[in-house]
Amino acid sequence: MRKSSKVFVGMDVHKESIDITLAEASGEVRRWGQIGGDRAALEKGVRKLESLGKTLHFVYEAGPCGFWIERWMRARGHECWVVSPSLIPQKSADRIKTDRRDSEKIARMARAGELSPIYVPEVADEALRDLVRARDDAIIAQRRARQQLKALLLRNEVRYVGKSSWTIAHREWISRLKLPQPAQQIAFEEYVDAVEVATHRVERLTGSIERSAEGWRFEPVVHALQALRGVQFVHAVTIISELGDLSRFTEPRCLMAYLGLVPTENSTGERRRQGAITKSGNRFARRALIEAAWAYQHPARVTPIIARRQRGLTKAARDIAWKAQLRLCPRFKKLCARRLNKNKVVVAIARELAGFVWAIAKDVKVA
Repeated sequence: MRKSSKVFVGMDVHKESIDITLAEASGEVRRWGQIGGDRAALEKGVRKLESLGKTLHFVYEAGPCGFWIERWMRARGHECWVVSPSLIPQKSADRIKTDRRDSEKIARMARAGELSPIYVPEVADEALRDLVRARDDAIIAQRRARQQLKALLLRNEVRYVGKSSWTIAHREWISRLKLPQPAQQIAFEEYVDAVEVATHRVERLTGSIERSAEGWRFEPVVHALQALRGVQFVHAVTIISELGDLSRFTEPRCLMAYLGLVPTENSTGERRRQGAITKSGNRFARRALIEAAWAYQHPARVTPIIARRQRGLTKAARDIAWKAQLRLCPRFKKLCARRLNKNKVVVAIARELAGFVWAIAKDVKVA
């Protein structure tokens, strides 16, 4: 019988090194060696592997080094998988972890068919995703600066009596404040300046996202998703830049599970016990859906803002968005009537909202 010429190449990728193990399709598993983590070292190592004259199938874990290895391998004509570390089976008794063991385990499991590749975004899609995440980091910095400013005022018993913070009235109140001690006034002005810098940074990044989304291949999907209540431009861009082509999910439940919005379960025999959501998927897209789900606590209604967003969209997208309101708004009220924790109610609504997002994205043609 003729032996297969396919070789699975397991790689444990780090910033400074890549450990490589070879697993013959019908033979032994042997460590090949360790190379540097840069492109030049990888190219030199791959050329040596190509000299073996066999079909190479590269596999490595997703990590901080990104997807450039997968793209480089694909451009060179090799098959390459990026696998999720959380989906690699682990033995509870295995207490020794080294680079050599990790690369060997990846090669063995890839040969046995126990690994599945994750979705690798295109370069332009990943670039926009980085921009969206930069805005998210800017919002976190803005929130931290605001909290530090309010903490300083609270320590000095300076209280705002208005209804909402960071409105025009609140900003004018801050501009008129004067603390008793000169040193405190300096600290106060520095905190105010930090808030202003963070706010301008968020505004700049939001504008950059709007300009970068023009002409993007998923731009029609972004516009279509804004037909849904609560899904504004930033939410739509976040969802699509993080998830990519939603047609890769065969049904809505697959998307819900990928987002980590389904409950954990520990059932045996006749006992069925469910717990909190798994949170096993993309946290950025999950958070965007949860933020959007809060809008469904109000009665179903096409507000002027939603009507403007729906202008120019297809009737199918508008019908799905209205169907979402007719289902989710009463469901929000019904779940709250059961005196459930409101955060749990919002997560339940977000789970179903993911299904409507999938339905709209499926009907939009991507360039």
